[in-house]
Amino acid sequence: MAVRGIRGATSVVNDNSEEILSATRELLHELLKSNEISEFDEIVSAIFTTSPDLVSTFPAEAARAIGMKQVPLLCASEIAVPKSLPHCIRVLLHINTEKKQSEITHVYLREATRLRPDMASAQ
Repeated sequence: MAVRGIRGATSVVNDNSEEILSATRELLHELLKSNEISEFDEIVSAIFTTSPDLVSTFPAEAARAIGMKQVPLLCASEIAVPKSLPHCIRVLLHINTEKKQSEITHVYLREATRLRPDMASAQ
């Protein structure tokens, strides 16, 4: 069995806890559904980042709220690159899977679709 990475990103309009947690839950649900992950035991770990303008809460709280209580989670801030996407939440899930890298579905929602226009899941 291999460990694979799954990328995802979304955005919010405002820096407030409710919006960040709601958008993160939506992103996680789409990632889990798109990659047919039914058990949290399949998830090795998750790294969440936010753009420097999002400081009101940790996106990992949304993961805990949907049941990822045993999954190691980490939050960090993205580097402040000029003209980067504002109000952006990103996640990198590491999963145990039999799937090939080409079978993994990365998910980009809302304004984050601009990050990876080359990906079918970003459309």
